[in-house]
Amino acid sequence: MFQNIGTTEVAIVAVLLLLLFGGKKLPELGKGLGEAAREIRKVFTEDDASEKKKKS
Repeated sequence: MFQNIGTTEVAIVAVLLLLLFGGKKLPELGKGLGEAAREIRKVFTEDDASEKKKKS
């Protein structure tokens, strides 16, 4: 999906995020995104485990 993204594009996105959210908000934003990703992953793994139990 993101195989064609180079270093320049990543740098541009990072600068835009810094300009939009500021230096103080970025760590909070990253923390929130990390927690959301963990919750989503947890839901999918719990769903897979319940499906395996039903099949047994």
